[in-house]
Amino acid sequence: MSHPLRPDPRAGWVLGGDTPLDAWLADQGTAPAAERIPVLTYGSNRCPSKITWLRRELGLGPEPVVVLRASTRDVAAVWASGLRHRDGQRPAVLTASPGTVEDHALWLATPEQIAVLDRCEGRDDRFRLARLHTGQVRLEDQTLVDSPWCYLGLAATRRPLLVDGAPVRCADLPQHAAVELTGDPAPGDGLDADTVHGDPHPDEWPGALFTYGLLQPGDISWHRVAPHLGGNPQRGTVDGTVLDTGRGFPALLPGTGGRAPGWLVPLRDPAAVLPALDEYEGPEYRRVRMAATPGQQSCWVYAWSAPSDGMPRLDAGWPPPS
Repeated sequence: MSHPLRPDPRAGWVLGGDTPLDAWLADQGTAPAAERIPVLTYGSNRCPSKITWLRRELGLGPEPVVVLRASTRDVAAVWASGLRHRDGQRPAVLTASPGTVEDHALWLATPEQIAVLDRCEGRDDRFRLARLHTGQVRLEDQTLVDSPWCYLGLAATRRPLLVDGAPVRCADLPQHAAVELTGDPAPGDGLDADTVHGDPHPDEWPGALFTYGLLQPGDISWHRVAPHLGGNPQRGTVDGTVLDTGRGFPALLPGTGGRAPGWLVPLRDPAAVLPALDEYEGPEYRRVRMAATPGQQSCWVYAWSAPSDGMPRLDAGWPPPS
């Protein structure tokens, strides 16, 4: 069974009519989007029937698989130099391809689902799991997915196949014809990507925090963030409304249609600092992923999850006007 997902400017990703993705996942007793890892898929893993095969053959559990449409730039899916042992078909691999725009998919995978994909791809044998820095990946809602995880060719048989000196894009030749290709393995894929060692953690992405209250540069709790800077903070906004709790700190209600002002703060190692910030923010906030302007950049945001009745709006942001 599958359920279509679509972006909603107020509720984020929704199923069918208007059910927010996280609410539906909670009903299934499984991890929300913020606890999943973005994995760019460009070959068989973007095929819905592959999920059924992974459940039947490799022990993928019954938990929902979340897959979003994605557009890529400057990379391309091309045919590999070797054939798959399992079915004799030619698999796809990714290569640098300046100017190329393609449509692919992005799994929001749980760590358990990553472990199954590792077995399927032959991680550290046929493919390597890496953070991809080449090109650009955007979702249907135009959110920029910076440095997604991706399985890239590692073995010689998983290098791009060169026919007459050039790779053959999967978009230009169907798989049943690709099996007949002859050529030579490319020396490499030309991609800027860091190999991942060990198990990926959802807190590692995105690599920025949107601050709108006491964690803003220059405010009283900025010292909790400053030692972890990975670049210069810049002004930005997210979809939401800032409220005054009346307790000396603000609350952000996301997805209200307004633009909440604040700072987009790059983090050197988000997984190292976020647990401490979670504790600092407390149970009245939940950490979610949102897109910030400029550029629809992915970022972490502490959204208010407690009752907000009677809290006045702060249209100019925090601090409130004196």
